[in-house]
Amino acid sequence: MIRPGFDEIFMNLATDLAKRSHCVKAQVGAVLTKDTRIISIGYNGPPAGTHNCDEEWPESGCPRDSKNSCSLALHAEENAILYAVRNGALLEGSTLYTTLSPCISCARLIFSSGIKRVYYKYSYAEYKGLSSDEGVDFLNRFGVLASLADW
Repeated sequence: MIRPGFDEIFMNLATDLAKRSHCVKAQVGAVLTKDTRIISIGYNGPPAGTHNCDEEWPESGCPRDSKNSCSLALHAEENAILYAVRNGALLEGSTLYTTLSPCISCARLIFSSGIKRVYYKYSYAEYKGLSSDEGVDFLNRFGVLASLADW
């Protein structure tokens, strides 16, 4: 029997969490860990207790902002980080697993939170049709290891 590594387990969990999203456009999941333990989880969607996009706008999704992104939801990374902080978790030196590479806004939050490693399954730039992964570039420039999961 081959035992899966923690990286694979955490990315699989992020993939499963993405299925919880109510977003009509994209489902993204995130797992925040430290020392092989889960600190927090998250998936993209509106703040708890507000609404569900797939129920209010089942065909089109929620209103879009100027960058054609959801104007009402939090990203999976934001949800994982905010929940961890709300519950007093220390994020310094932690690792984030996410199904989509972080956008630039999430990258700034990741860096400021003290997260040291980010592994992602798919490219945000490819998903959005952008020339580069700004969030990944930002993280790597400022000392956070951000890389495509290759397991």
